[in-house]
Amino acid sequence: MTDENTLGGRLARYARVGTAMGGLAARLAGERYLGLRLERAEHAAELRTALGGLKGPLMKVAQILSTIPDALPQEYVQELSQLQADAPSMGWPFVKRRMAAELGPGWQGRFRSFERTAAAAASLGQVHRAVGQDGRLLACKLQYPDMQSAVEADLRQLRVIFSIYQRADRAVSTRQVHEEIAARLREELDYGLEARHMAVYRDMLADVEGVHVPEVVPELSTRRLLTMTWLDGRRILDFVRTEPEARNQIAMNMFRAWYVPFYFYGVIHGDPHLGNYTIRPDRGVNLLDFGCVRVFRPGFVKGVIDLYEALRTGDDELAVEAYRSWGFDRISKELVEVLNLWARFVYAPILDDRTRQIEETNSGLYGRETAEKVHRRLREVGGVEIPREFVFMDRAAIGLGSVFLHLKAEINWYRLFHDLIAGFDVRAVSERQTAVLSRHGVPLPA
Repeated sequence: MTDENTLGGRLARYARVGTAMGGLAARLAGERYLGLRLERAEHAAELRTALGGLKGPLMKVAQILSTIPDALPQEYVQELSQLQADAPSMGWPFVKRRMAAELGPGWQGRFRSFERTAAAAASLGQVHRAVGQDGRLLACKLQYPDMQSAVEADLRQLRVIFSIYQRADRAVSTRQVHEEIAARLREELDYGLEARHMAVYRDMLADVEGVHVPEVVPELSTRRLLTMTWLDGRRILDFVRTEPEARNQIAMNMFRAWYVPFYFYGVIHGDPHLGNYTIRPDRGVNLLDFGCVRVFRPGFVKGVIDLYEALRTGDDELAVEAYRSWGFDRISKELVEVLNLWARFVYAPILDDRTRQIEETNSGLYGRETAEKVHRRLREVGGVEIPREFVFMDRAAIGLGSVFLHLKAEINWYRLFHDLIAGFDVRAVSERQTAVLSRHGVPLPA
């Protein structure tokens, strides 16, 4: 690992970022109180330059923000999305020390083989292929050192970014957005919790055709090391490039992998980007990462279906009830109209009973235009505070929609959705959720 990822290197980078942030904050204050003009696009580019040297958690946060509509202005999203989340992988000396810290000095004897070079490197850790003593192919996900202090420092920087933004634009309060991102990012550091999440997903999806989840190897796992069975597969876009006729089947498998846990158990995979899935030769989907999992109150799930019915039938009172169930407050008629603009964009593919591509109403250009219109209207009605539970539901739905956009699948999404929610009963969701979470030691939602 390079010096830039040592604690000293990180502190030096924070000093550089802090200086840059101070200058940006001063310019924003000048615009607000002295009437000095600030070019937002130029400011966003400077922000990216200031943050560009940071690796690790803050880059994961930047990815998250780029898929939460109106968390930041579009100029900021465009710049932050260019930041690279891939951290340099740890070299073998670091790996040996980290593995010894997790499994003890004789750790290599617990494997038949362990590959020295990482198979994948990400923002919080890296993955090594190995073979267990029982002959199973394994994936060992090893967390980088000092990540807890790095996450806390990066979350402080995120608060600064949000405060800079809010001084310039009060259309969306980011207080609960920060709280939710902080909670999920801290959870991602606990590989013991991720192991339990993985077990929950194996349970929930055990009878779902075309979806596969790795099995945790508990005796080779700790809070900072997660060992699981290796699932062979190819990246989604690589697969469909050579087998384009597989697009629809892969999309339907992805739909079930994400929405069966949500509508039957109130659980979502909060990080649905292309890198977290691979495709098997039979077109089945492998789910590979369970660090960002969100559990919802069953009433929240009911609100998702209620809002769908409200949009379909034009029932504004039901829409208000749905938004309140999600945690929105001070709901006026004008605010409901604005929120419905975004909701119609998100729900559009399932409002139309016909075979179609997601891109018809959910393209990036249309989404950007819709988000800008919503943002403008939110300023007019006095702004809104995004509830915590809503943050990752919206982010995950948009992220999954982006996967479907890449696939260019042509499916009757309306029928898929209606088949899934037929006979929906919020009490049954509550009972199933309690049973599966309790079985694997995952806390119930507050």
